Amino acid sequence: MKKFLGVLVCALIVMTGASCIEAQSLGSGSGSGIAFFRAAHLKRGINLSMWYAQDWDYSAKHLEEYTTADDFRLVKSLGFDHARLSINPEPLMAGGKPDALDPEAIARLDKTVADITATGLIVILDIHPEMPFMDALGKGDASVANLLTFWKTFASHYAGTDPSKVYFEVLNEPHFDDAYRWAGIQASVIPAIRTIASRHTIIATGAKWGGVEGLKLLEPVRDDNVIYSFHDYDPMTFTHQGANWVGESLKPLRKVPYPSTEENVAPLLGLESTEQGKKDLAWYGKQHWDSKKVDEEIATMAEWGAKHHVPVWCGEFGVYRTYSDPAARDAWLHDMRVAFEAHHIGWSMWDYQGGFAIVTKANGKTTVDKGVADALGLHGQ
Repeated sequence: MKKFLGVLVCALIVMTGASCIEAQSLGSGSGSGIAFFRAAHLKRGINLSMWYAQDWDYSAKHLEEYTTADDFRLVKSLGFDHARLSINPEPLMAGGKPDALDPEAIARLDKTVADITATGLIVILDIHPEMPFMDALGKGDASVANLLTFWKTFASHYAGTDPSKVYFEVLNEPHFDDAYRWAGIQASVIPAIRTIASRHTIIATGAKWGGVEGLKLLEPVRDDNVIYSFHDYDPMTFTHQGANWVGESLKPLRKVPYPSTEENVAPLLGLESTEQGKKDLAWYGKQHWDSKKVDEEIATMAEWGAKHHVPVWCGEFGVYRTYSDPAARDAWLHDMRVAFEAHHIGWSMWDYQGGFAIVTKANGKTTVDKGVADALGLHGQ
C-alpha cells in the first residue's frame, strides 16, 4: 500500500513537469515543491546580453555570429549550469503585432534555444524589451494587453519544450515605481502563461527595476511553480562607476575602491563636479560596503523567500568593467557569490561579453577573465 501511494504521489507531481527522480527529491533542501527543485538547478548562471536584446542590430548576421554554439560549450565547461537569454519581444512580432511570430526571427531563436540546451545548460527566456515598450506598460491598458497577447503567443510556441530545460521570465526590470500596478500586470500574465504551458517554471519579479526593494514589496502569486527574481547592483557607486546611462553623478567616477571607507573614497571626491555627486560618493564611504554588508543585504532576500515559502534567485549582478579596478571588481563578485551560497540563492552574473563581461573577444579568440572566474568559484578555466 505504501509503495502504491508513493507511485501515486510521484505520478501526480510528474503532471507538474517533474520526473519521478525529481519528484523523489522535492522534499529536500530549503523548501518543497517543483519550484524549489527547479530553482536548485539555477546555481551558477550567466546572462547572454547585447544579442537578442539591448542592440539595434537584429540582422541574421549579428544573431548568427555574436554568440555561437562554441560560446555555449565554453559557458558549460566553466561550470555554469544555466544561461539567461535576454530577448527583445518586438523583433519577434510579425508585422509588429503581438499575436503572431515572425517565422524567420523565431526560427533563429529556436535554434539558439536548442543549441544552448544541447550543452546541458538550462535556458531562461527573459523578455527584455526596450525603454519605450517598458514605459508604455506604466501608463496605459493597451500596452498591458500587448504584453499579455505576446506572452500567450510566445508561450504557445515554446509550450512543447522540455520544462526542466526551458524557463519563462515574465519581464526584465519593470522600472515603474507603482508596485501595485506591476503586481497586477504580473498577476494577469502568469495565469495566462500557465493555461498554455502548465509544466514550465515561471520567473517573477518586483517593481522598482526588479531590485531588492521591489521584491520586498511583492506578494507572491498563487502558483507553486514560480521562482522569484531580484537584481542586485548595490552599491551603484561602485558597480556602475563611469556608466553613462544611469545618472550624471556616476559618469566621472574611476577606480572606486571596494571595500569602502571614508578614508579611501576621500581622494575621489574631486572627480565629482556636483554637490549631489560628492554626497553620494561620501555616503558610499560611510556605509562601509564590505563582505559583511553584502551578506546582510542578500540575507534580506533569503528572509523574504522564507517568509513567503518561495524560492528566490538573483537574475543579475555585476560590475561595469571599463573604469573599475580589476582587483576591487573581483573582490565584490567574490563577496556576492559567497553570500549567495551562504543563503542558498542561485545567481546569474551580468554578463558574458558585454560591458560587465567574463570573456573578451579579439582576433577570433575568446579569453576568459581568470580573476572573475575565480571570484565566481568556477572551474575549467
